[in-house]
Amino acid sequence: MLSISQELADKIVAHARADHPDEACGVIAGKNGVPDRFIPMENAERSPTFYRFDSMEQLRVWREMDDRDEEPVVIYHSHTATEAYPSRTDVSYASEPDAHYVLVSTRDDNEVEFRSFRILDGVITEEEVRFLP
Repeated sequence: MLSISQELADKIVAHARADHPDEACGVIAGKNGVPDRFIPMENAERSPTFYRFDSMEQLRVWREMDDRDEEPVVIYHSHTATEAYPSRTDVSYASEPDAHYVLVSTRDDNEVEFRSFRILDGVITEEEVRFLP
């Protein structure tokens, strides 16, 4: 189960809506599996159907997390026209075995579709999301 503050979840959704029609992406860093620090990142592809972290930005962010003794607790991105479910490409890029992979769909302006998955060895497992005050 992913336990995440409503404030962090709202920041993910706001980033996804702001970058629409392109996919948004980023990380929530934390310690001991607790999401704490919101890090929006640039979608190097600037695409409505695909995202990729900029390699230099990713290197900087991962080094910063190391320096702060943090880990990528949540790796998030948005889908602009489809449901919030990992694509084959998403699965192939899932390289953090302990991370929660959060997807937000921005296909409907009036509905928030916020889902979390574990992706390990190509296997997708949806998990419950608990929003904390």
